[in-house]
Amino acid sequence: MFLGGQGRDKPPALFLGRIRDPFTNCPSRLSLQFREKLQDVLPSLPSQDDYFLLKWLRARSFDLPKAEAMLRKHIEVRKHMDADNIIAWEPPEVIRKYMSGGMCGYDREGSPVWYEIIGPMDAKGLLFSASKQDLIKNKFRDCELLRHECEQQSEKLGKKIEMVMMVYDCEGLGLKHLWKPAVDTYGEILSMFEENYPESLKRLFIVKAPKLFPVAYNLVKHFLSEDTRKKVVVLGSNWKEVLQKYIDPAQIPAEYGGTLTDPDGDPKCSSKINYGGDVPQHYYVRDQLAQKYEHSVVVNRGSSHQVEYEILFPGCVLRWQFRSEGADIGFGVYLKTKVGERQRAQCRSEGADIGFGVYLKTKVGERQRAGDMTEVLPNQRYNAHMVPEDGSLTCSTPGIYVLRFDNTYSFLHSKKVMPTRWASPSALWCQCRWCGPATAWPPPT
Repeated sequence: MFLGGQGRDKPPALFLGRIRDPFTNCPSRLSLQFREKLQDVLPSLPSQDDYFLLKWLRARSFDLPKAEAMLRKHIEVRKHMDADNIIAWEPPEVIRKYMSGGMCGYDREGSPVWYEIIGPMDAKGLLFSASKQDLIKNKFRDCELLRHECEQQSEKLGKKIEMVMMVYDCEGLGLKHLWKPAVDTYGEILSMFEENYPESLKRLFIVKAPKLFPVAYNLVKHFLSEDTRKKVVVLGSNWKEVLQKYIDPAQIPAEYGGTLTDPDGDPKCSSKINYGGDVPQHYYVRDQLAQKYEHSVVVNRGSSHQVEYEILFPGCVLRWQFRSEGADIGFGVYLKTKVGERQRAQCRSEGADIGFGVYLKTKVGERQRAGDMTEVLPNQRYNAHMVPEDGSLTCSTPGIYVLRFDNTYSFLHSKKVMPTRWASPSALWCQCRWCGPATAWPPPT
C-alpha cells in the first residue's frame, strides 16, 4: 500500500504555481515561511526541496501550524521505523513469502505501478504468524522503496516523478478478509500512510471487484481522506482497456492484459509481484502458546500497569518479551521525568531561613502519568494474544524507564499479561550486568 493525497485540489491562488509564484518565479512566501519553521529538522528529512515540503502544505490545506505538526510527527515515525535503513531490513520469512503485492512497470508518464493481490492473501494466517508491527513495518518499507523509485525515475526522465499508480486485484475477496483483526490492522496501515506519505497516490484502480467489495470498502474508507477517495476508481469489465490507456501494454503483466512476462515466460511476473497464498500452519506462533506460565499480571479495564527499570549507562539495550491473553494490549516505553525538589537549611539571614540548592531527582516507585513522562517508544496496541511481542530499545539516556501496559481503551475487559521468556528476576532485562529492575515484575502476590 502507498496511499496519501489530502487537500490536493486547491484554487490557483493557493497553489502558487505549484512550487513557485508564476509572477516572480521565486519560492512562494508561504513555502519560505514553512521552510524557516523547519530549520531544526530539515537535515533529518528524506528530501529538502520545495516539491517535498509543498506536499505537507497541501495535505493540510496550507495551514502552516498543522502542516508543521504533521511533518514533525512524520519525522518521529521515521525514527521509530529506522526509515533510513529500512530497505536493508529483512522481514520475517512468512511475510516475505505470503504478503502479497509488488511493483511492476511504469505508467505512460513514468510513475511506478504497484499491484495489490487481495484474493489469495491469507490475512488470518499472517496475523497468527507475524506481529502486527512487523506487517506494518513491511508496508512502510514498501513505501520507502517506491519513494526511492520515484527519485530514480525523476533523475532518469529529467522531470519530477512524485506519485504512484496502484492496481488492486480484488478477485477472490471474501468474508475471510473481513475478519475484524485483519480489518483493524489494514485500517492502521491506511492511517499511517495517509499521515506519512501525502500527495503520493496518482490513481488507484480496482479490478475484478466482486459483489462483496462495497461492504469491504465501507469498512475501511473512513481511514482515507476525501481526496484519496476521489482517486479510487472501480473498473468494470473493460478494465484491461482502461489500464492500457494509462499504462503501455509492454509495462503491464500479461496476466492483466499486457505483454510483459518474466524471463521464464511467467505471465504473472511473479519475480516482481508476490501473489500470496495460504500460510502453512507450521508458521503459526499462536499454536506455540499452549503452555503454562508461572507469572502474570492482570491489567484492569480502563487502567494501565507500569514496570520500571533503572538504566545506569547510555547505550544499554533494554529487552522485553510478553504475551497477552484473550485480546490485544497497549504497550509503550517512557522515561520518567525528573522532579525538582528544594532543600532548605537553617542559616542566619536577617533572622529568617532561606531555601538554597535546587536539584533534580527521579523518584523510584513513584507513579507518573504517561502524559508527564517522556515518550521513548510510542504507545501502540499489540496483538500479543496471537503473536508474543519481542522487542528491544537502545537507551541513549540513563534514568528510570517505564514499560507501560495500556488497557485504558477497554471499558469492558481486563487483560492478563504474561512473560513468554522468564529471565530472572524479570521478563525484561538490560544486556549489561549493572542495570536492574526498579520495580518487581511481576508485582509480588
